[in-house]
Amino acid sequence: MKKPISMTRRDFVRLGAGTMAAGLAGKNVTILEPSILRASPPPAEVVRFGIIGTGTEGCDLLRASRRVLGIECVAAADVYDTRHETPKEILKKDIDTTREYRRLLDRKDIDAVIVATPDHWHRRLVVEAAQAGKDAYCEKPMSHTLEDGFAMVDAVQTNKRILQIGSQRVSSILYAKAKEIWDSGRLGEVDTIEAVWDRNTDSGAWVYPIPPDASEHTIDWNTWLGDAPKRPFDGRRYVSWRCYKDYGAGLPGDLFVHLISGIHYITGTNAPAIRAYSTGGIYHYKDGREFGDLQWTIFDYPKFQVVLRCNQNNKYEDQLFTFYGKKGTMFIRGEGAPAALGAGASLAFRAEPEFHTREDYSIGSWPEKQREEYIAEWNREHPRPAPGNYNVESGEEIYTVSAGYSDMVDHLTNFFQAVRTRKPVVENEVFGNNAAITGCHMSNYSYFNKNVAVWDAASKAIKSA
Repeated sequence: MKKPISMTRRDFVRLGAGTMAAGLAGKNVTILEPSILRASPPPAEVVRFGIIGTGTEGCDLLRASRRVLGIECVAAADVYDTRHETPKEILKKDIDTTREYRRLLDRKDIDAVIVATPDHWHRRLVVEAAQAGKDAYCEKPMSHTLEDGFAMVDAVQTNKRILQIGSQRVSSILYAKAKEIWDSGRLGEVDTIEAVWDRNTDSGAWVYPIPPDASEHTIDWNTWLGDAPKRPFDGRRYVSWRCYKDYGAGLPGDLFVHLISGIHYITGTNAPAIRAYSTGGIYHYKDGREFGDLQWTIFDYPKFQVVLRCNQNNKYEDQLFTFYGKKGTMFIRGEGAPAALGAGASLAFRAEPEFHTREDYSIGSWPEKQREEYIAEWNREHPRPAPGNYNVESGEEIYTVSAGYSDMVDHLTNFFQAVRTRKPVVENEVFGNNAAITGCHMSNYSYFNKNVAVWDAASKAIKSA
């Protein structure tokens, strides 16, 4: 009989997703292919869009958009003049660029906008886009505050617009396979889900270089501040905005929301956690930042617990999900771009040994006659299968994605198909709001208040335990 593959969590981490498929070639590895229908619509159905915010994430989205059929970017807005050039270079064409985002919202020929700004601008841009009749793709986390999230939900629903939040895992074919395994019940009862996303580079800790021409002359600083407290121009705050409460939400806003969105999608959850307890601190990057470079949070849900960790000072586990079930264990390891799940990402499922087994340990203290009677009775109640009826576990199932795959492309494809067809998206305003409440706002509430955060659904508020 062929010996089954035996893989532990440590093996999965040590192999690395990039070498997973190569190292296990011919050993029950399945390469998943995109199921999204990519066909060019008639010219009359081409979706014309504008992008607000052409920083790092905005430019990555534009690069991915070039692989989505039936769309055309016609305008870009950013308060930094230098960022008006990069979109044209990416798209290889001249488009309208401006500091004034309202120019995009006022254009009748623009159907939708991509919002790729710092968090503190999400509410205003999504609300105004909805009021202007535009659908919106908004980067995660959906909201900067609890109040922002509910205002965005109201605006989108009142104006009957489509909103999709940018946690791309929700559109990943690998996560769709994980959801299939979850829904099948093969994991059995799952009491713990653990997810980590670790980094160990200055870039991963948001210590970005300040562009040499960044100044009040090239950047509309007062507009960029928006509703945040006024202060003199600060290039460090501008490029490393995730470090500061006025504009971002630290590790929970950058990475926890990705992890929670993936977990909510796989498990079919669309509500905030019941409770959250967060801890961590600033251990290495003592550079004036207000958020930790290490953060842990434990969340209580009605049927399971979730444990999240993000560490900017060690990358041993990189991106790793583990679902611990009574009948099986499922791992998801992600590699690729910092945001998009690309080639090299892998999923593994391993069945747990049968737990209804004949007792051997505790009966060692029984008299021999009692032991023999127990064993005989157990064997009568659990007869061995007849010859040919054995159900032999085949070992791990391992899945990976094909070279060149990007869940960011699939996520954008899903959004623009929804704009065209008016069919709902999975990661809509309600899903995105619940993920932000849990992964972002409850985590940070507990972290800064050093207390257990409890979600009060009746009052739509986070309270201390």
